[in-house]
Amino acid sequence: MKLNNRDISNKMRVYHRYLGFFLAGIMFMYALSGITLTFRDKAYFKKEVVVEKTIEKDLEKPPMIRGAKNIEYNKETGDLKYIQMKPPKILGLIEGMHKATSSTPLYFLNVFFGVALLFFVFSSYWMFLPQTDIFKKAIYFTLGGIALSLLMILI
Repeated sequence: MKLNNRDISNKMRVYHRYLGFFLAGIMFMYALSGITLTFRDKAYFKKEVVVEKTIEKDLEKPPMIRGAKNIEYNKETGDLKYIQMKPPKILGLIEGMHKATSSTPLYFLNVFFGVALLFFVFSSYWMFLPQTDIFKKAIYFTLGGIALSLLMILI
């Protein structure tokens, strides 16, 4: 079967539409976690949690733990106790999704989501014919988005 430009455009629209509906839930979760992660240096979404664990004995001084306060270390037993600000359980799991690395199972979701977003980027240009004003404006808006992103990164 030979596809002409119109057939390709229609296929892209269908794929774009249904993938968009599927990804709406994932985008919602990433948007929430992204917003909360923006404020990770504040305590807006966090609560104080007492952490107790046993570590190596006879250390000269307790380990440095980022964000911890009231650190208590028992040299003889290796018991360590401190207070740390942590998000509620569910929010912490959602943020973990956003910050997943290749050593965690969630990285499959991150890679799938990134590839799907790239598909959205490219498939959106098949929505309009290249000779139309809308397509030309789309190119300008895309370049504007790239320029703004680069400007914000460099500032």
